Amino acid sequence: MRAIVMNRIAGPLTVQQVAAPEVPAGGVVVTVAATGLCRSDWHAWAGHDDIVLPHVPGHEFAGVVSAVGTGVTKWALGDRVTAPFVEGCGACEWCRGGNAQVCPRQQQPGFTHWGSFAEQVAIHAADTNLISIPRGVSFEAAASLGCRFATAYRALTGRARLGSGEWVTVVGAGGVGLSAVMIAKALGGNVVAVDRNPKALEVAASLGADHTLVADGSDIPARVQALTGGSHVSIDAVGSEQTCADAVLSLRRRGRHVQIGLLPPVQGHPRVPMARVIAWELDVFGSHGMAAADYPGMLALIESGAVEPQKLIERIIGLDEAADMLVRFDTANVAGMTMVDPTL
Repeated sequence: MRAIVMNRIAGPLTVQQVAAPEVPAGGVVVTVAATGLCRSDWHAWAGHDDIVLPHVPGHEFAGVVSAVGTGVTKWALGDRVTAPFVEGCGACEWCRGGNAQVCPRQQQPGFTHWGSFAEQVAIHAADTNLISIPRGVSFEAAASLGCRFATAYRALTGRARLGSGEWVTVVGAGGVGLSAVMIAKALGGNVVAVDRNPKALEVAASLGADHTLVADGSDIPARVQALTGGSHVSIDAVGSEQTCADAVLSLRRRGRHVQIGLLPPVQGHPRVPMARVIAWELDVFGSHGMAAADYPGMLALIESGAVEPQKLIERIIGLDEAADMLVRFDTANVAGMTMVDPTL
């Protein structure tokens, strides 16, 4: 099969012919119809995750089951499927309790094993991790759910528990940030979107953001406080000391912060404004994707038309263009999601 191959950390990526994946016991092989280009893929390329070289990145995908392993009972050849980027083992107490996203024996395509920037990808514990794609939902829209959209949905519903009429500040208007804007508005929230890219903020406004602020070096928290009196909820959808601090300091007293963007260590550990967390009794949550068991609520929202993840897709490209774009992803000015079609 054709795949994007990484032979060294932070090195050039090439599209090569490689061996197709073997179907794991209890798992399946999926022929990839669409896969998302995400900032988390850039983190793996940059060396912020433990990966074994050579490596195939990619963790957001949708496609068709093309091989079924022993022990799989719920899935058959030809099924249209997607999956969360965290594959739970299906047997531990966290998986049995519906929290596969924190499974201690989790697998992650594109991180713990070869991922979806390829014509095929292997998925473990299929009966726990696969999700059927509803009719009327495209492969591209379904692929967007596996990491960014589902993570934003759970961050707002399962972690921050955003209430109708509450203010939420979303720092970062890439794929996950725009997903958060769309979902927050569907839940009845009021949104302040922050980004350095004016075009991304235009998209955020088109999705219903009540205010947009350009991250131009000004005091973002002070501007949010002036607009809202302090947000009830904040989300860092980027993952840097500056964006995390801006999000936390935008909160009102006893507000709730959700950290979605990965924070690479700076001089040992990332510095966050914990003094404010203590003094104002802020709640700080992590959000690590969403288990397949929690997908029905999100899919119902999509099927009702209340949210339309397909509107977040900015472009669809092939593997060769994706290989070039991934290495530049941290500095690119994106205004939505980039989807990859391995057949192009």
